[in-house]
Amino acid sequence: MIKILDRYFELSYPQEVIQEKVKAIAARLNEDYQDKNPVMVCILNGAFMFAADLVRELTFQPEVLFAKFSSYEGMTTTGKVRELIGVNANIQARDVIVVEDIVDTGTTMYNLLPQFFAKGAKTVKICTFLQKPECLTVPLKVDYCAMEIPNAFIVGYGLDYNGMGRNYRDIYTVVEE
Repeated sequence: MIKILDRYFELSYPQEVIQEKVKAIAARLNEDYQDKNPVMVCILNGAFMFAADLVRELTFQPEVLFAKFSSYEGMTTTGKVRELIGVNANIQARDVIVVEDIVDTGTTMYNLLPQFFAKGAKTVKICTFLQKPECLTVPLKVDYCAMEIPNAFIVGYGLDYNGMGRNYRDIYTVVEE
């Protein structure tokens, strides 16, 4: 059990399980993008750990970019997506893989996909480490998902609680009082 700010969290997914899941997703991407040069867009801040681990397992050469969007305050989504750092590279006629830490309501990805196509992307695929299928509120297809999890608030492996807890190698779930 760990404490972050005013909340307690218990271990849910140890780093060994996380790394197995990363390697499984990388194997699928390696098969699908063999001999291709896609653009991988890592969504900051949460996906940085997943993206770093994922890229090290790839056998093709992606161009790695970073973007930052926000729809969360504390432990809840606002339902509105704000662009904080956009994609400024030329993605015209390119395959794009959006690397996300977690898809829960799907609002962020649902709002981002048209932006990538508007910039001329040939294809756009979503690659997320975690997904909460029961929370999805929009019609969204996730192309690569390492793990489906129940609807609970989690931290670690890039995910945070009010900016804290991203540094843990394991993933922890909030303990409800």
